[in-house]
Amino acid sequence: MRANDVTQIALLAAVISLTGMLKIPLGFPGTEFQLSAPIAVVIMSIFGFKKYFTAGIISSTVLFLLGMHTIIHVAIAMIFRLVVGAIIAAFGRNAITISVAGPLATLTARLVLSLVLQVSYIPLVLGSVPGMLITFAISYPMYKTARKLVEGRGGMVIE
Repeated sequence: MRANDVTQIALLAAVISLTGMLKIPLGFPGTEFQLSAPIAVVIMSIFGFKKYFTAGIISSTVLFLLGMHTIIHVAIAMIFRLVVGAIIAAFGRNAITISVAGPLATLTARLVLSLVLQVSYIPLVLGSVPGMLITFAISYPMYKTARKLVEGRGGMVIE
């Protein structure tokens, strides 16, 4: 692994961690939006699965060690990352795939959470619908903008 890769992964982990800590309330009890969802989709789409997943593991580890995430948070994040990675790897980097990857990953993570906690799936999904809609709406525009920024830097290597 090159020094450039290590630096990129560290910066991506920091971005995932910071945006994962910011939760924007959406006006209804139990609903919030984490900017880390569309950011994760963008990172996967631009930098590829290896850097995305490695940065995600580092982010989850740091947030867990700092006491900001529990094992449940880490498990949900890892499921989300795997599903986003699988969807984009299977269907490519296009507007539809990038837009739906986050919401589908959220649905999958909520399903697994409901099975693990043995609670109903419906309330878990209902609480995440506003965030999924925002993620759907902004992931592709964020991807296009971030792609231009990364390509304009010249020194960054994209998979």
